[in-house]
Amino acid sequence: MDRSSRSQSRRFAPVVALAAAAALTLAGCSSSSGGKKSEESADGASAGKATTPRMTVALVTHQSAGDTFWDIVRKGAEAAAAKDNVKLIYSNDPSAGAQANLVQNAIDQKVDGIAITLAKPDAMKDVVAKAKAANIPVVGLNSGVSEWQKLGLLEFFGQDETVAGEALGKRLNDEGAKNAVCVIQEQGNIGLTQRCDGVEKTFDGKLQTLNVNGTDMPSVKSTITAKLSQDKSIDYIVALGAPFALTAAQSVTDAGSKAKVATFDLNKDLTGAISKGTIAFAVDQQPYLQGYLAVDSLWLYKNNGNYMGGGEQPVLTGPAFVDKSNVDAVAQYAAKGTR
Repeated sequence: MDRSSRSQSRRFAPVVALAAAAALTLAGCSSSSGGKKSEESADGASAGKATTPRMTVALVTHQSAGDTFWDIVRKGAEAAAAKDNVKLIYSNDPSAGAQANLVQNAIDQKVDGIAITLAKPDAMKDVVAKAKAANIPVVGLNSGVSEWQKLGLLEFFGQDETVAGEALGKRLNDEGAKNAVCVIQEQGNIGLTQRCDGVEKTFDGKLQTLNVNGTDMPSVKSTITAKLSQDKSIDYIVALGAPFALTAAQSVTDAGSKAKVATFDLNKDLTGAISKGTIAFAVDQQPYLQGYLAVDSLWLYKNNGNYMGGGEQPVLTGPAFVDKSNVDAVAQYAAKGTR
């Protein structure tokens, strides 16, 4: 990771640390979880749980079917909900309009707080305004670091995708790459676009973008394979998610290519692939932390009036590189589904 990325991460680390300390001071630990399309957990209070009144938080994301990244986000959210005596309602839809409707459902249920992703912020603008009009605090996570303040969100937890992309572009230079392809699995997703744009900004070689249908993995594989077969000079594939990186690695083999694969984001299988050398390296944004802080921040705001970043700065959870030199330290947590 480049120096600017590390300095920004350090800059916001105290914010995270203070929030965690406040959480531990105000609460113990406990239970509650989320679900699939719109699932919830409403377990009764148990010993060791926060003694604050039961509250309900809706977590609404743009998760697509089969994207394991969001399983990690949810685990973090569920851990915070368990500790904070929160009933967590999880729902997701990759369609921007449908995601906005899910937020409206949360408003209609009169939840105590809403955490949302802003992959397509324009589609969320009106419904966020409705939540604010209903006096429901809204925080952002994962996608939308450049848009959350414009929409009037209370806080944001994630990484600056442009900065992350720039760091990866510099890493490609260090690796001696000359011709790379950035694979975008969801057109119109602002965060994915920012990643590729960031790579292009700092990468000294040639960068091509390749759009694929992220909801159809066989199609993803065939599209990448065809690209590699057509251009044997491609020496790096940049994937924007762990499942797509693993698929890209299969495409490299099928195409008889010598290209290496780098990616954003981790999961258990991805850390194993780094250990084996199938994947060169990954950029980690700590999705568990994003989910955890999103829920915990709403609890802190309701029960102690706290808000992280002072409403002026995002709380950065990345980027950091994971490669063969440090993957073993991360793999133990990835095996638990928390990294």
